Amino acid sequence: MAMKLTILEGNRLALDGGAMFGNAPKELWKRWISPDPLNRIYLASRALLIQVHGKNILLETGSGAFFEPKLRERYQIAHVNQILVSLNEIGLTDEDIDAVILSHLHFDHAGGLLTAYNEKAPLQLLFPNASYYVGREHWEYALHPHIRETSSFIPELFPLLNTSRRLNLIDPHATPFLEDGLTFLYSQGHTRGLMLTRIELSTGPLLFASDLIPGEAWLHLPITMGYDRFPELLIDEKTHLLTQLAQDQGSVLFCHDPNLALGKVSRHVHSGKFILTPLESIKC
Repeated sequence: MAMKLTILEGNRLALDGGAMFGNAPKELWKRWISPDPLNRIYLASRALLIQVHGKNILLETGSGAFFEPKLRERYQIAHVNQILVSLNEIGLTDEDIDAVILSHLHFDHAGGLLTAYNEKAPLQLLFPNASYYVGREHWEYALHPHIRETSSFIPELFPLLNTSRRLNLIDPHATPFLEDGLTFLYSQGHTRGLMLTRIELSTGPLLFASDLIPGEAWLHLPITMGYDRFPELLIDEKTHLLTQLAQDQGSVLFCHDPNLALGKVSRHVHSGKFILTPLESIKC
């Protein structure tokens, strides 16, 4: 199967460092990512473009630029949708995308689906020729989330997706997806029904880790986010998936790590800790 994978940069954003590292003390986590004077750390919001058999499949869309100015300032998000810029840099537009796969609908993963904020015009969906894919369990939860998680979602997005006639809800075990070599895995620790994509390559599997493992620092098993619904469950899920990746000589793609996008996973023989060898590009 001829496949081309391209990592795309979405809008960077600033989130509270304490929230991103859960119960880890600041003296520990600031060694990995330095905070600004407001205790914010600056994070990537990456997407992955899969080009195969004449189709353009996009995993995630990043934060986008849908926020009103006050919130855009809080999260330090640019007023331009960077995913569109990244697509333009490789000769594509949002009209060229055939499918958008969303691991979940938190604003920093699905916000790039929407047009940029304009006080004179309502938000609209981008990617007019694409089918949108979301896990059914997550969709049903996101419509009525726990109050603790409500602010992570974009209320305007749900009716737009629902009336687009291009929304596809994926049931568990509905794999492979679209093309041979793409498999969905599910996690419950971060948000209900988080849908991860594993891609089988000749060099070993690649896991688009989404918020299960946001970046290299979270490769440490005890490290979780304050945003995670069930941290202990997430640690168990993370351990299982990383063990499998190490056994299969696989790699992981980080959506939020500010410095590193990609790395090969292995495990230390004696300590059992997971080790990441940085990679500059994806070899199919």
